[in-house]
Amino acid sequence: MTERPAAIETPRSGAFEDMLRIVEELDTPAGYKAELIRGKIVVSPWSKLRYLRPMRWLREQVEAHAPEGHVTETSPFFFVFPPFERGYGPDLFVADESAFDAEGRHADGAALSLAAELTSDSTKDVDWIDKMETYGRVVPVYLLLDMGIGEINVLWDPSPKGYRSRTNVPFGRPVRIPAPFDFELDTSGFLLLEAEAGTA
Repeated sequence: MTERPAAIETPRSGAFEDMLRIVEELDTPAGYKAELIRGKIVVSPWSKLRYLRPMRWLREQVEAHAPEGHVTETSPFFFVFPPFERGYGPDLFVADESAFDAEGRHADGAALSLAAELTSDSTKDVDWIDKMETYGRVVPVYLLLDMGIGEINVLWDPSPKGYRSRTNVPFGRPVRIPAPFDFELDTSGFLLLEAEAGTA
């Protein structure tokens, strides 16, 4: 496997449910995840090790303001968006805990109240285009942390045409996370973590 996402061949082109079944039965190598993107099954590596601390910094703050009955996780769970024939495994998510009461290996994307992706050169196109379009119709808040340029993008107010509102700030400046979270995110820790990574 490579460091870049790669589409895999499927036995035949089929309906979303067929593709979803293939993803669920796929034996991906350790450290890799499979997602459904633009009608293809795409296998890519899970987050880089150096993303652990930024994800932990983000999780601690978001979790403290999550809506009641919602869980905040960085564990690898698969969320599907059947109307758009997509399925993603966000780097970090907040979702209604009841979505995990069901049997099976995927949860409904409509259960998400927030999705966050830590993007890099290899995942930027998918995070900025495909995921933004899909999340932008369903998920109340999308956080896109551009680890290459040191910037966080906050998108909210989903609509049938995508997010209606967006702001971005460089790491180090606070940024408002809108309802249903409604708090100011401290991004200074991302700068400290970047500096530590640069001296390592």
